[in-house]
Amino acid sequence: MKEHIVIKVVPDVQSQLPARIPYWLDFINDKTTVVERFLPDVDRIFDAVNFRFWVTREYKPHAGEWSADERNANLHLTFRIILQQDGRLPDTAIQQIEHLPFISEVRMLLLGTTEFPGEVSGAMTMAVSDPGEMIYLPYAKEWTKGTRDIRVAVLDTGANFNHPELEDKIVLRKNFVDLQGLDTSSFIGDVLNINAMPEDQVGHGTHVSGIIAAKGLKMNEGVCPSCSLMVVRVLAAMRSGNRVVGAGIVDNINNGIKWAVDHGADVINMSLGIKHSGGGLPHEDIVKYALSKNVTIVAASGNDGTDEKYYPGALDGVFAVGAVDNSGEVTGFTSYGANITVVAPGSNIYSSYLNNGYALSSGTSQASPFVSGAIALMKSYAAEKGRKLSNTDINYILRNTSDRLTSRVRDQRAGYGLLNLADSFKLLNAILS
Repeated sequence: MKEHIVIKVVPDVQSQLPARIPYWLDFINDKTTVVERFLPDVDRIFDAVNFRFWVTREYKPHAGEWSADERNANLHLTFRIILQQDGRLPDTAIQQIEHLPFISEVRMLLLGTTEFPGEVSGAMTMAVSDPGEMIYLPYAKEWTKGTRDIRVAVLDTGANFNHPELEDKIVLRKNFVDLQGLDTSSFIGDVLNINAMPEDQVGHGTHVSGIIAAKGLKMNEGVCPSCSLMVVRVLAAMRSGNRVVGAGIVDNINNGIKWAVDHGADVINMSLGIKHSGGGLPHEDIVKYALSKNVTIVAASGNDGTDEKYYPGALDGVFAVGAVDNSGEVTGFTSYGANITVVAPGSNIYSSYLNNGYALSSGTSQASPFVSGAIALMKSYAAEKGRKLSNTDINYILRNTSDRLTSRVRDQRAGYGLLNLADSFKLLNAILS
């Protein structure tokens, strides 16, 4: 195993860094530019334990030079050190690097896991009534069904690209699953080729994508059927006992977020959540960058029914979503460690699935795309009026129009309440007028 080590430095040492450090993903595909020395004090620690390495950048500047937004999020200060030989760098060496005064963070690549709710393949006759009715989606669609210029990036397990419900919906796609060097015996499908097509091999991403933008051929029409989808595969599927969980390298998920932002995403749906472990909050820098570009991030709150924090949903500025059942009550499986913004339908949701099929599934994974699609609808309507909505605008609308499920303004389990798109669009129209 050739270990990857992520190192973040302070701004003061920028002048001492080597020139022309390649982006790690470019380097994996093309080793024309090789950098084997980093900073003298770090180099001496590696030399002492007889480990050679390559230096790469963790992120790639969008326009060739680092923008102010990228610098403000410290993306230019984060590097990925790739060992040239198999084996693990000794813990003592890691500790020595951590204690250097110009090092702000050191971390190994973390393989995060996220629960997948089980999908049940079936026919439309198995499905419950249209969950969109619960959030007054038909009323919102009288205003707009979305515009193709508004893009929703689905960071998930990929998509079934030939599915008739998603035909002509997907405008961009990218794969960030590469688990080379890890034990992949428990994984399902291709997890070793970062250049592979991000084809869904377990169905989760296809199910989420259908909720957002399906044509409505043999299922309910998607929330914003005229919007475009960007498919970004950041999760593989791994068997854990008798369950299937999603698994992805947290830093590769970060790169998926940046790629989506830099390629025009208006909304990013993340029906996933990584538990916090160790120093530094997962996704913190890259979420800061996305928010600075006015990209809206919507994330599932989690499915363990506890106050466990799952990221990115637990980060400030992210719209965390819980799930309600068919009666409009918050489900027992909804995690509430994040500051939930709103809740949405998440029980027995019927949507597109593998092999051009369909399935029922329940989870905050299903609730999140209802909110992502709703925000894309609002952004579409604003765009049709020649306006842009900020994340502050969206938060204001959701906070003031969701149907309270308790007497509290913001409830720990229900947030500001159940999404109500009739009231949301009335307020939105008032704001735009």
